[in-house]
Amino acid sequence: MNHYDIIIIGTGAGGSTIAAKLAPSGKKILILERGDFIPREKENWDQKEVFSNSRYRKNVEEMLDKDNKPFAPFTHYCVGGNTKFYGAALLRLRESDFMEVKHYDGISPAWPISYNDLEHYYTEAEQMYSVHGERGHDITEPKASTPYPFPALKMESDMQELFKMVQTLGYHPFPCPIAVRLEEKNEGASPIQLSNFDGFPDLTEAKADAHVVALANALKYPNVQLLTNCYAEKLITDIHGKRVTSVLVKHNNNTEIFSCNTIIVSCGAINSAALMLRSANDNYPKGLANSSDQVGRNYMQHNNGALIVVSKKKNQSQFQKAFGIADFYHNADNSEFPLGAIQLMGKSDYETLLDLCKEVLPGKTAEELSMHSIDFWLTAEDLPSPDNRVTITTKGQIKLSLTQKNREAYNRLKEKMKSIITKIGEKDAAFNDAVFVGYDLGVSGVSHQNGTMRFGVNPKNSVLDVNCRAHDIENLYVVDASFFPSCGAVNPSLTIMANALRVGDYLLNNILIDEQSKSNHLLEL
Repeated sequence: MNHYDIIIIGTGAGGSTIAAKLAPSGKKILILERGDFIPREKENWDQKEVFSNSRYRKNVEEMLDKDNKPFAPFTHYCVGGNTKFYGAALLRLRESDFMEVKHYDGISPAWPISYNDLEHYYTEAEQMYSVHGERGHDITEPKASTPYPFPALKMESDMQELFKMVQTLGYHPFPCPIAVRLEEKNEGASPIQLSNFDGFPDLTEAKADAHVVALANALKYPNVQLLTNCYAEKLITDIHGKRVTSVLVKHNNNTEIFSCNTIIVSCGAINSAALMLRSANDNYPKGLANSSDQVGRNYMQHNNGALIVVSKKKNQSQFQKAFGIADFYHNADNSEFPLGAIQLMGKSDYETLLDLCKEVLPGKTAEELSMHSIDFWLTAEDLPSPDNRVTITTKGQIKLSLTQKNREAYNRLKEKMKSIITKIGEKDAAFNDAVFVGYDLGVSGVSHQNGTMRFGVNPKNSVLDVNCRAHDIENLYVVDASFFPSCGAVNPSLTIMANALRVGDYLLNNILIDEQSKSNHLLEL
């Protein structure tokens, strides 16, 4: 029988986390994933295979930009979603991110919930994902009810030296909170040396991604089933358009229909919006749950990019993702507006590094460049705009219209990072004459996608209510980053996870318990 109490579409940060939350309920749960498992193989850590040959992105379709030019989005369709490849930096949004904030290009709107509403779930998510960190260094960090579950990762000597140099300049670097399973409680376990991590799948499964942490635990329950290679093509409603009754899927080239009592969508902000638009019917000619005409609108993806410092200073770090700098998160000495956050990132692959340095440092080998480079990741807030949106062409292709906003903040943040290195160069001659290279992400850089189905209290200007249930559909919930009204300037993963736990609690305490009561009443009759 193809009927389930709950169907969850997508196994990324939102889908797998809420699956782990709901699994102990005993409800019959089906999880649908359009991709498959990433095999644990030596190619997991092969730079050429992962980046140059796109070994794990063969099933990603082209999209169109605002000018109808095709592009390949940098995303992954697999069990665990993009968390299989993320850098596992799990940061909380700041308390101010839940409020209205003025930026260079306009207003970042307030959320319908406060930071306090999510704090407990941030803590729960940090526990679930084995986050290693240390509070008290980051001057912008929000209040937390508990310490991190595990101490911060020990920095390698080159990163520790850099950390101290940044501190001597009066800034406040902080150990990057990393989701990783090091088996600290297992005294007989061999130590794990982290290396190819940020941007790579982890064949050791030490990286605490949504698959190995949340989904694997959910699947231990006999009431939970996972189907891979299962693309959700359309949601089907009852005749009145008030409830989703079933999901039409393409499963290994066959068409199948699965019915459910509750549907939870977590395909990623772009594909969740696209699913709603593909599911248009007589009740919702503009797309399912789209009486507000807001489905697909207000797309955001952060102003992101890499700034790579190449100098005479050697950097032999294997795991470079050591610390962040948030001193410019709310403002700066030359800016009344927020700029954003800076993090170290994993080492750039050789091919990218050679390409970036071919004109400014010709003749250098990739090994030389890598040994003398330090890679930083810059994040400034993107702002919502109704014209930045997901649409579907008549041929069914996804069109992602994006005009990036708040670039002034991003450019100023980049200059701040350069000035830090310049100041370090005044103290350490090895950083003198450092060369800066890097890249800024454009429309294809969708790893921080969010905002296409924002939540709110007013059905006229939001798609979801405060519990992430569609205003128009009484049994449809969305738990990826679609619900974000604004995106702050930190990685969205932890907020997605925390919100999925929050929505899971709501379902357990309100919806699923009501269904059980009704079922028991019918049995009594």
